[in-house]
Amino acid sequence: MTTQTGKPEDKTMTELTHFNQDGNAHMVDVGGKDRTQRIAVTCGWISMQSATLEKVRSGGHKKGDVLGIARIAGIMAAKRTPDLIPLCHPLMLTHVDLEFTIDDTENRIHCQCTVETRGQTGVEMEALTATQVALLTIYDMCKAVDRGMLMGGIGLLEKKGGKSGHWQRS
Repeated sequence: MTTQTGKPEDKTMTELTHFNQDGNAHMVDVGGKDRTQRIAVTCGWISMQSATLEKVRSGGHKKGDVLGIARIAGIMAAKRTPDLIPLCHPLMLTHVDLEFTIDDTENRIHCQCTVETRGQTGVEMEALTATQVALLTIYDMCKAVDRGMLMGGIGLLEKKGGKSGHWQRS
């Protein structure tokens, strides 16, 4: 099968929305989409030595409130996602929330981020960016005492809104 330009159709390129029919990267036109409430929830974790985790928990870290600063960094990152990810649409975010949970069993801090907007495109990239930057901020603040920290489990848990509807990780 060929495209309107006479070039062979590459099935992969036609399924990826950030490529046009000629295979060139472009920003997706969302102008014709309905404005709907859109929500994305993401997660991730950072593991560390138990002594590092205790410093974060107790507030005894010499750089201050690690989780409070990570929360602000995540919110800022969500708002700046189009500056970091090419072809992302600038969005008017209506809500960004980051929750941190300390897991003593695994010596981890879990991060869950929820981002919301009322718009024509989803907020998955904003939520994923917020989660990763929050975890990177924890790393940055704690690296002087624990360079072996690991981050992982970054992913989308749920998205709501838009033409594709509701999706939830099973």
